[in-house]
Amino acid sequence: MKYHAIGVILIPLGLAGAALAQDAGKTEYMSACASCHGEGGTGDGPLAEYLTVTPADLTQIAAHNDGEFPLLKVIQTIDGRSGTRGHGGPMPVWGQRFKEDLSGEIGVYASEIVTRGRILALAEYVESIQAK
Repeated sequence: MKYHAIGVILIPLGLAGAALAQDAGKTEYMSACASCHGEGGTGDGPLAEYLTVTPADLTQIAAHNDGEFPLLKVIQTIDGRSGTRGHGGPMPVWGQRFKEDLSGEIGVYASEIVTRGRILALAEYVESIQAK
């Protein structure tokens, strides 16, 4: 009986946490990606016409990977510190930018943890906008 009560409390908290993570990912996307990839992720952001390489349609990532969303590859592309390049050319290295924003405030190790969380939330948001 005791475990049932705990489950009744934890399940809604887990769902609330998932909703918060989705909101965080969308916030990151709108802040860091929408200017090039567009609000809907289709590559039609307001800066797209000024780029030398057309931004990718992020809603088609799973479709281009046999229906599977390659979460790790997307994380590595967003992070950029592993040398992965988006668009066939340099995409902003968000891992470094996110980390630099925080390093002075919370230190190198804590900023790395926060950066990884931000990138994961962003990648999961991109997964949520995949065309069905």
